[in-house]
Amino acid sequence: MRFPAIGGRTSTTTVPTRHGAVTATIYHPTGSAPSPPVYVNVHGGGFVIGHPEQDDPWCRYLAANAGVAVVNPDYALAPGRRFPTAVQQIYDVVRWAASRDREWDGTRLCVGGQSAGGNLSAAAARLALENDGPAIALQVLHYAPLDLVTPTRDKPSTAGAHAVMKPWMGEVFDTAYIPDPVQRRDRLASPAWGPNADNIAGIAPALVVTAEKDRLRDEARRYAEKLDAVGALAEYHEVRGVDHGYNIMSDAVEVTRQTYAHIAQHVVRATARPR
Repeated sequence: MRFPAIGGRTSTTTVPTRHGAVTATIYHPTGSAPSPPVYVNVHGGGFVIGHPEQDDPWCRYLAANAGVAVVNPDYALAPGRRFPTAVQQIYDVVRWAASRDREWDGTRLCVGGQSAGGNLSAAAARLALENDGPAIALQVLHYAPLDLVTPTRDKPSTAGAHAVMKPWMGEVFDTAYIPDPVQRRDRLASPAWGPNADNIAGIAPALVVTAEKDRLRDEARRYAEKLDAVGALAEYHEVRGVDHGYNIMSDAVEVTRQTYAHIAQHVVRATARPR
C-alpha cells in the first residue's frame, strides 16, 4: 500500500557492521527542525528475503507524520548468513544511528520492524539492555515471530486454510535461519519462549502490534505480558480482522492507515523532548 501524497527526501548511505557494511536508505522528515529523532526500521521476509524497499511506504509515512529520520537498512540473509549474523548487524546499525555525529538526535532513538524485522528489533533491544546501550526510547514489534522453538504447525490461526503463514513456510524460514532446533531456544531468537524473558527488567519500552488472524499472534501476546510484568509494555495492540502481512499483501487500506497512525503517535510520544 502506497501513499501517493507523501513524497519526501531520501538519501543512501552505508553503515559499517562487524559482518561487513550494509546499505541503508535514509528518509528525511519534512520541515526544518534541527536534530530530529531517529527510527531504525527493520524489514521482514522470514530472515531469507531481502526487500527493504517493501517498507518504503511505511518509512515515508513515518518520516512525514512522526517527524523522525528513518534509517531503513539491509542485512545479511539466511541461509547464506545464519543466526546471529543479522541480529548483530541490526544491533550495530542501531549503535551507529545513536552516534552523536549524525544529522539527527541519536539520544531519541527507536527501533522497529514487521515480521522477521520485529524479531530482529526485539533482539537489538535485548542486546542494548545487556550492553548498557544505546538507549532506545521505543521498540516496535509488528506481527513478529518471537518463538522459533514451537513449530509453526502448532500455532493456530483463525484464518484456517486461508492463513497467510502456512506451516511449511515457517518450517522453511526457521530452518534456513537456524537449522539447529536447540539453538532456536536462544533468547535473541525466541524471546517469547520459555524463561527467555524472565530477566528483562530495564529493557526498552515496547509497542507490540499483532494481527487477529495471524498464527504468530499468541507468542507476541505472551511476550507482551512478560514486558508488562517489568513495566516495559507501552501497549499491546491487536489489529482486528486481518492476517499476517496485511499492510503489504492485502487491500486493507483503511486498517493499515489507522495502524500506521497509531504507531506514529507512539513514536512521537516516545521521542518527545523532555520539558
